Amino acid sequence: MNEKPLVILAHPMPKEWVAPLYERTRVVVGPDGVPGIHPSLEPYFPEVEGLFTWLTDRVDEALLDRMPRLKVISNYAVGVDNIDVAACTRRGIPVGHTPGVLTDAVADLTWALILAVARGIFPAAQDAREGRWGLWHATRWLGYDLVGRTLGIVGMGQIGQAVARRAAGFQMRVLYTSRTPKPAIEAELNAQRVDLDTLLAASDVVSLHVPLTPETRGLIGEAQLRRMKPTAILINMARGAVVDTEALLRALREGWIAGAGLDVTDPEPLPADHPLYQLPNVVITPHIGSATYGTRRAMAELAVENLLAGLEGRRLPRVVNPEVYER
Repeated sequence: MNEKPLVILAHPMPKEWVAPLYERTRVVVGPDGVPGIHPSLEPYFPEVEGLFTWLTDRVDEALLDRMPRLKVISNYAVGVDNIDVAACTRRGIPVGHTPGVLTDAVADLTWALILAVARGIFPAAQDAREGRWGLWHATRWLGYDLVGRTLGIVGMGQIGQAVARRAAGFQMRVLYTSRTPKPAIEAELNAQRVDLDTLLAASDVVSLHVPLTPETRGLIGEAQLRRMKPTAILINMARGAVVDTEALLRALREGWIAGAGLDVTDPEPLPADHPLYQLPNVVITPHIGSATYGTRRAMAELAVENLLAGLEGRRLPRVVNPEVYER
C-alpha cells in the first residue's frame, strides 16, 4: 500500500476548509501568527511533496533546494510575489494561486476605503467616541462628494472591473490604464483607456489594482503623486511596494493629495510607530481585502484543489506558470 504524500500547511486554518487534504494526504501544520516557513517544519523538508503557503511565506532557491521531492506549491492568495516562480519553473514545479474567488470581497473593501477617506469617517467617529461631538458646525467634518466625479483605475483586471462596476452607482466617470484594451468594460461602463499621467491628473479617486512586478514596483512615486489633484484620494489594494511610502507620506503631510486608503503597505506589516498612522487623512487596514467568511473559505478550497491536482499529476485549475506543462 502506497503511503499518502506529505503536505506542509504553513499555518493553521479551519479543518473543514481543507478537509480533502486531511483525507488524501499526510498534513503537517506550522504555527499560527509567525510569518514564514517555521524552523519547526524543517525535519519534513526532505519528504514534503506539497507546500501550502501564505503571502508571508518566502519560497526561494534556498528553500527549494531543501525540498527535493516537492511537486507543487499552492499559494493562498492571488499574488505570488512571495515565491520565486522562475526557480519553481526551472524545477518543473507548478505554482497555484486563487484568482476570481476574492474579486467581490476586494472590490467591496476598495469602496469601503474610498468612502471612509472621502467622508473622513474615522476622525469623525473618533471625535464622537472621545466626547468631542459638541455643537453642530457648518464646516466641521467636511468630506468630498463622489457622485459625478472621476474614478481612475490602475489595472483593469477582474478586481479593477468589479470596482468600476460599483462606481456606476455613484454615476462616476471611469478612466483606466491596462496593458491591453478592455472593449467590453468600455462599452458596459463608458470607461476610457488612458495613459497613467492623464489618469492621475484627471481623477478624483485613483485606485491601484496591479500585480507587483519589476515594472510596477514604485509605480506611484513623487512625480506621480504631484500630478494628482490636491483634492484627490489614492487607494492601494495592489501591493505595498507599488507605492513609494516616503513619497506618499510627504504627499499626505504637505497636501499634494487629500487622503489615502491603504490595505497594503511597504513594509508590511507597517511598524506600529510609523508616521502614516498619525495622519488623520489616511486609513490603513491590515491586508484584509479577502477577509470575509465566504471568500477565505473559497480561497482555501481552490488552493486545496490546486495542491491535490499537482500531487496527482494533473494540471492545476489555477496555475501561475503554465509553461511547466510544456517541458
